[in-house]
Amino acid sequence: MARKPEAPDPDEVALIQWCTEVEELFVAAGASREESQQHIEDEAEWFTDMFYEGLTPAEAAKAALNQ
Repeated sequence: MARKPEAPDPDEVALIQWCTEVEELFVAAGASREESQQHIEDEAEWFTDMFYEGLTPAEAAKAALNQ
């Protein structure tokens, strides 16, 4: 019997979309897409905390660029 695929977690989907917006802001600021993605991966816990604290992608990108 085949398993029915699970629906994606709405919070996870929202976090991924949020991180994608942060990535776009990094690229707009001059970082390469690869650098942007790597930084988000390296700092995943920090970005996840900022997401759940309610920061906008622009606020998170600004905080990351000012580190």
